[in-house]
Amino acid sequence: MNDTTRTAPTSRRDFLRLAGATTGSPALLAGLNRTAAAQGGEPVIIGCPAPLTGIVAADGIEFRRGLEMAVEEINGMGGILGRPVEAVFVDTESKGDDAVIQAAQRLIDRDGASALITGYNLETGTALHDVAADAGIIAMHANTVVVHDELVKSDPDRFWGTFQYDPPETFYGVGLLDFVKGLEERGEFTRPNNKLAIVTGPGVYSINIANALNEKAAEYGFEVSLFETVNVPISEWGPTLAKLRADPPALIAVTHFYAQDQAQFMNQFMNEPTNSLVYMQYGASLAAFREIAGQNSEGVLYATVIGALQDEIGKAFAEAYKARFGENASPNGGGQTYMAMHAYAVAAALAGGPGAPYEEDQNRLVADRLRHLIYRGPVGTMRIVPETQSAYCYPSQTKDPSLGMPHIFSQIQDAAADGVLVAPPPYNVESFRLPSWMQG
Repeated sequence: MNDTTRTAPTSRRDFLRLAGATTGSPALLAGLNRTAAAQGGEPVIIGCPAPLTGIVAADGIEFRRGLEMAVEEINGMGGILGRPVEAVFVDTESKGDDAVIQAAQRLIDRDGASALITGYNLETGTALHDVAADAGIIAMHANTVVVHDELVKSDPDRFWGTFQYDPPETFYGVGLLDFVKGLEERGEFTRPNNKLAIVTGPGVYSINIANALNEKAAEYGFEVSLFETVNVPISEWGPTLAKLRADPPALIAVTHFYAQDQAQFMNQFMNEPTNSLVYMQYGASLAAFREIAGQNSEGVLYATVIGALQDEIGKAFAEAYKARFGENASPNGGGQTYMAMHAYAVAAALAGGPGAPYEEDQNRLVADRLRHLIYRGPVGTMRIVPETQSAYCYPSQTKDPSLGMPHIFSQIQDAAADGVLVAPPPYNVESFRLPSWMQG
């Protein structure tokens, strides 16, 4: 009789007592695999509808890499209760709801996916919800949109299985204003004036962030001097830059998030820079931004409510990720699906195994474990708000960094390296530096 047989629970009830363990880690999954009776060799299929081509393919490729890396690690620990995990991908081509829905349906009906795990797609933010609900399976995404919260709250019994494993975008607005306030309070930045310029794309995500900034600006002593929506993709920023140069603001917030478009903004901005801090939403976190903008990227601020930390866990992940996929790979993108896959595996093991499509009762058990899981990964702590099934945000929703996913601010200080994390504590590793174009 081997150790697994000796220590295996004698019943499903015995196994489910392990649900008292709420902090997720690879060690927890390995322990569950050791103490539970193996369920057999049928693979657990995880479907990933992701933008592998098109305008945001740079992110989609990282979502694929992160999921692949997590699957390799999970299988190295014995899979999920002895069942190997297999990831299957369908390209959504950086298109909208229809492409995402078709990809998700294909993964369920053709491939038999027990769960759908992805990063974000260019869609309304709720494309997966009805598909997952109809199939009775788990779907995990990082679309970072408040419409997910609103839909889940409107019908929790239907959308029990769809999770947004990061906070919604509405936290970006007040988070940026709080960040700038902190710089001022510490004497690291003095406003040349009280003007704030907001540049957004037409997408709901970008507009919601822009609107949140617009609504809260006055409370922080800012006057919105420019609120402009640009057509995307955009490579010629001349008209927008002309307005900025005619009325220079203290802070420029670009909430349109395509990395290549942001890089062209900086290349053209640096021909005649204004005395302004430049903040760029998410896209500047990708290696593609620095590759295109080069030294013009140095000094740019960016933030994400889901990005690889630069602490012990985050650095170890980033090193392993780049060793696996190359020095130009982006842990910020890959870390998202990597953590979601690991969290799902722990939740499924705690629930006694994944359910297949249309096995709603078993998948509801997995959803319940996800809802109560506290999982610490390379992008911080995933803890789900029960009413919305989105992740808690630190420090906006909780002041305890161990109980929320951090809204992290980084600055590119060397074009040849990833940006350095400058806020919030305790995750910051460097201090903010005034950009070169503001030092003259």
